[in-house]
Amino acid sequence: MAHKKLINDPLKVADELVEGLVEAYNGECDFVGARSLVLKNIPDNKVALLVGGGSGHEPIYHGLVGRNLADGAACGDIFAAPPPDIVLEATQAVSKGNGVLYLYGNYAGDVMNFDIGAELAEEEDIEVRTVLIWDDVCSAPPTEKNKRRGIAGLVPVVKLVGAASQTATSLDELEALAKKAVLNTRSVGVSMSPGSIPATGKPTFEIDEDKIGLGMGIHGEPGVGDIPMTTADELTPQMLDLIFADFDKDEDIDALKEGDEILFFVNSLGSTTMMELLIALRKAREILNTKGIKTYDVIVGPLVTCQEMSGISFSITKLDDELKKYWDLPCQSLCYSKMEGHYGG
Repeated sequence: MAHKKLINDPLKVADELVEGLVEAYNGECDFVGARSLVLKNIPDNKVALLVGGGSGHEPIYHGLVGRNLADGAACGDIFAAPPPDIVLEATQAVSKGNGVLYLYGNYAGDVMNFDIGAELAEEEDIEVRTVLIWDDVCSAPPTEKNKRRGIAGLVPVVKLVGAASQTATSLDELEALAKKAVLNTRSVGVSMSPGSIPATGKPTFEIDEDKIGLGMGIHGEPGVGDIPMTTADELTPQMLDLIFADFDKDEDIDALKEGDEILFFVNSLGSTTMMELLIALRKAREILNTKGIKTYDVIVGPLVTCQEMSGISFSITKLDDELKKYWDLPCQSLCYSKMEGHYGG
């Protein structure tokens, strides 16, 4: 059965979505070219931060444009990478003379089109660097991070890098901070039912009613495999164990240990309710507390979605003093806002 959608022309969904976003930002952002959203009044000589990817995962990516976050977002059609010309238009709009950092999920179409956009920008003397987000631990082993997908870890990474971009004096400095934030962020997701394609209402993938897709990507990409439907208290440790094991196996970073401080993000993939997220969170915090891992701050909510997809993801970002400094800065956007400091701080 096709999902019902309250839309107009199915072929104009992505365009009308951005038009609505501009209205939601109420004068804070401009609509640039096709499907690009850019923050107004970006300071001169700022190292700019541009994010992006396919539409259909709202409130990201456009929803991460804001104060102390991204300066702009270039998005494609539903579940499609932004074309190079859209990337170029957004790059031109955010550039203030001190370079532009691209920060987005590691998907082949996005990489190809952002790379072409960067080449076009370089021809106009705009210096561009790229940092890919590859937090999905189920999509490839630690020795093959270049093959990993970017999922919900995008949110804490953009928060940290966006805050750092306010004071970064060079593109080198911001690029290094972004790589550090990505290296310290790991995620795992599960799905219980698919999202849908707005133009057709048809599901993006199929999964049996009595199964959970462990490690499944936000478009239905395969993960570890299907497991029997279970309870929140039984599923939560399985998800966390995958993240813990990845930190253990990765030679580029220390394993999570007693006394470490982390950000913990519980994300809904679309239709999973806040009730379910909080039930999973209580079990996750119990496990983290038992291990002596300190939760510095928590994010809970539907920030990286796939339409009506039912499922959750956990993201852990390991913190040091530098990352905590940037996390504690306030931010404001349609997707995510926080006051100065952190809960419990």
